[in-house]
Amino acid sequence: MAKKPDKDKAGDDGGTIALNKRARHEYHIDQRFEAGIALEGWEVKSLRAGKGQITDAYAIIKDGEMFLFGAQIMPLLSASTHVVPEARRTRKLLLHREEIDRLIGAVERKGYTVVPLAMYWKNNRAKVEIGLARGKQSHDKRETEKERDWERDKQRALRAHNKA
Repeated sequence: MAKKPDKDKAGDDGGTIALNKRARHEYHIDQRFEAGIALEGWEVKSLRAGKGQITDAYAIIKDGEMFLFGAQIMPLLSASTHVVPEARRTRKLLLHREEIDRLIGAVERKGYTVVPLAMYWKNNRAKVEIGLARGKQSHDKRETEKERDWERDKQRALRAHNKA
């Protein structure tokens, strides 16, 4: 009987490819969705090598379908010679119809935007976590920074108190 592979050794399961930290700073994230992404073969190889970036990316809705716009997947030097790789092409996001309809309603009626938060591997498939988001005002950003600084100082004080 064959042995099951260890989770630690299978590097493709649950591995993070790219994070969009700026999205959490710029937006209030109200809802999160997991979407598949339609990729070409050279893009999968590049993502396995860690060459993906979603910092400037956003999701658009066109003809009842979702697309990831502005995500950058740098081609590998060993890419095939008969394929012309385009690093910033628009890629289709794979969601259920109900989820797309919910996102369309929120974007068109309530003024939300759809931003990618993370790209990761799940069962050897590339997934994108997208968030239904509202933009933050500058005072909200300052409040978030103050809160984060306070939590950090509080942890330092507790650690110092526990050591003594």
